[in-house]
Amino acid sequence: MKPRATPHPGDAFVARVTSPAAGLWRGCHRRTVPCAKARGGPIDDTEAGSQCFGPPRLRACSADNERSVRLSPQGRSMHTPVLTVEERQNIETGSWFSKLSLPLRQAILARSGVRRLADGAPLASRGMPAEEWCGVALGAVRVSSVSLSGKQVTLTYVEPGTWFGDIALFDGLPRTHDADAHGATTLLTVRKADFKELLAQHVELYDALLRLNCRRLRLMFDQFEDLNTRPLRSRLARQLLLLAKSYGVAEGEQVRIGLALAQEDLAQLLGASRQRVNQELKGFERDGALRVEPTRLVIVSRDQLLAAARG
Repeated sequence: MKPRATPHPGDAFVARVTSPAAGLWRGCHRRTVPCAKARGGPIDDTEAGSQCFGPPRLRACSADNERSVRLSPQGRSMHTPVLTVEERQNIETGSWFSKLSLPLRQAILARSGVRRLADGAPLASRGMPAEEWCGVALGAVRVSSVSLSGKQVTLTYVEPGTWFGDIALFDGLPRTHDADAHGATTLLTVRKADFKELLAQHVELYDALLRLNCRRLRLMFDQFEDLNTRPLRSRLARQLLLLAKSYGVAEGEQVRIGLALAQEDLAQLLGASRQRVNQELKGFERDGALRVEPTRLVIVSRDQLLAAARG
């Protein structure tokens, strides 16, 4: 039977399955149950903040007045997270996730919950046990460490479409770094038990994660090489191009980097002082390659930055 959309008052539109065999819901039926708030009663723990992810044919919805329940063939109900169109697209087009087989992608999404974090909200702390595998659907996750002097140092930003947190789930050791939301951030989270179940049921995931970690290792060695062999101007140009690729918003022939970064943050990514990075940014601005705004950087000439990155 084909479920039909029946929006509650105040909802723009509600996620529904367009056919019984659509995407993630193959072989399952789905029904929508008004939440306690819509019924006029108290909101229980399973309803508060419940948001879910749906397959490509589902549309994003407001979870304020409704919650969705998936009924598996065994009759077990599961909350089904819903992402916005932009969040869903970021996950589906991620360079690693998009190469997985359809059954594996569906299995991962079926076990994923949605977590929305405000700017600066903590996600993980160094030394804490690992409980989740995460994918960034929107925003960024700042991965950092504390220096001997007690200063928080940014190591990298995890961009939309990227999955992380699997290493500690494999080796069982504590988290190695701190992680917090940089800007408003949306995550897909897979619990440790569900992650182990995915590995047991999909051998393909082992190979996919092995390739993912090989890529991480190669990138790490590239960064070490750049740090020791390339001048700061070249490394800065390369970092700006990478940020534009991940967070760029086209404005005609120019590209605005959507990630808000202070010069200190940029300096930490490059292993340099803020003063030296400031000098190089001003140099790019004088050359007409970059425009420095109070909270954003705008790439004016990508070709000039490419030439500097090769140098």
